[in-house]
Amino acid sequence: MAAELHVALVAADREVWSGEATLVVARTTSGDIGVMPGHQPLLGVLESGPVTIRTSDGGTVVVAVHGGFISFADNKLSLLAEVAELADEIDVQGAQRELERAKAEGDAAAERRADVRLRTAGAR
Repeated sequence: MAAELHVALVAADREVWSGEATLVVARTTSGDIGVMPGHQPLLGVLESGPVTIRTSDGGTVVVAVHGGFISFADNKLSLLAEVAELADEIDVQGAQRELERAKAEGDAAAERRADVRLRTAGAR
């Protein structure tokens, strides 16, 4: 079993993060999943939620992901997200305003997206 896996996290508009990691945790329609080197091949649908990447140099990268797919084979993990934001890119005040507006309008999907952004930003 290899000690690391190659991760590529790509959004519709850009490559968000790419590198070597020891663990990736993501939320799928089947529940949360942790992928480590040597994991069985998988293909899944991503739910909105934070994705946590433990880098091979001991760091942590946290990304707010909103929909997409996860695929793993041959120690290569691909996360293809509809929308993805690194934790340090998130405008916390803007996300708080979005959450308040979504609650006022009763927009559950927008409320969930804003909540994921705030939880991800808080994980920095």
